Amino acid sequence: MKKYIVTLTEEERAGLQELIGKGKAAARKLTHGRILLKADVGSGGPGWRDEEISVAVEVSPGTVQRIRQLFVEEGLEAALHPRPAARPRPWKLDGVGEAHLIALACSEPPAGRARWTLRLLAERMVELAYVDTLSYETVRQVLKKAN
Repeated sequence: MKKYIVTLTEEERAGLQELIGKGKAAARKLTHGRILLKADVGSGGPGWRDEEISVAVEVSPGTVQRIRQLFVEEGLEAALHPRPAARPRPWKLDGVGEAHLIALACSEPPAGRARWTLRLLAERMVELAYVDTLSYETVRQVLKKAN
């Protein structure tokens, strides 16, 4: 028994068919529209099973389930448009911290070293108390951006 049953109104169905017919939208949006049209169990819909839809649209069954759930819980727009990605935590380095890192990378390497490594730069930034902790991956990203 399906928990999330898609039932489109005539207006929604017509809008999705127009969207797919034009083909002038993001591939993700078109795919999600096709999924919703095939999953529609309303009077004019085919009411396909998730496995059939996933084969026809070439997505995983989990994607079909997620689109069904989004449509039922949040509506058509949520099922068609991606959510903006939310950064879970703030960046470690702001503009001032990045400037300190770049200046440090341009300075002489420590004694006994031919050049700075990413890990050495991260450790020195912590030693100099510019940040409390710093990953070498953050150092790499900042230096790549600064290039």
